[in-house]
Amino acid sequence: MNQMKLRVVLTIPNLLTLIRLLAIPVLARLIYVGQPYDLVAFLLFLGIWLTDMLDGYIARKYNQITEFGKLFDPFVDKLFQLTTAVMMCVVGKLPLWVPLVIGVKELAMILGSLFLLREKDKVVYARWYGKAATVLFVAAFASLFFLPENAVWLSHYIFVPPMAMSLFAYVCYGINFFRLRRQMPDSRPETKT
Repeated sequence: MNQMKLRVVLTIPNLLTLIRLLAIPVLARLIYVGQPYDLVAFLLFLGIWLTDMLDGYIARKYNQITEFGKLFDPFVDKLFQLTTAVMMCVVGKLPLWVPLVIGVKELAMILGSLFLLREKDKVVYARWYGKAATVLFVAAFASLFFLPENAVWLSHYIFVPPMAMSLFAYVCYGINFFRLRRQMPDSRPETKT
């Protein structure tokens, strides 16, 4: 079994991803504190998302795509979404089913990706459907910053489109996972009879 070595390369996109990672706990705290920091929390949330778009643009335009970045960037995206969902749930702006579904889906994705990386030296990269789900989640989460307390019940419905797209992406990634797994050679030792 080959072991793919991931080298940490400090490119501008990877540095921006690191800044996003460091901003996530600050965002969590601001969401938890709430007023008078709601606007600051929203601006930081927006900044994290825009930085995610910027690092991808820079990586592609200036040929700064690295194997490490291909794993690090989606990991930070997942952490950003899950942290936002959990904190919005903690402060009562989001029903519990949203962070639970996100958490289970992302855990399955991470375990599948780690399996393919370990067994086949394959990295599962983000596809259009995963990116579309992320955009829908970002829009839904952004709306929560402005949702009045007496309209929190709307969050059940606001999260139906991103959740549906996310589950569609999950199925597509699952099909990809099993296709890649089927292509793997059998690593069991042969027995002579």
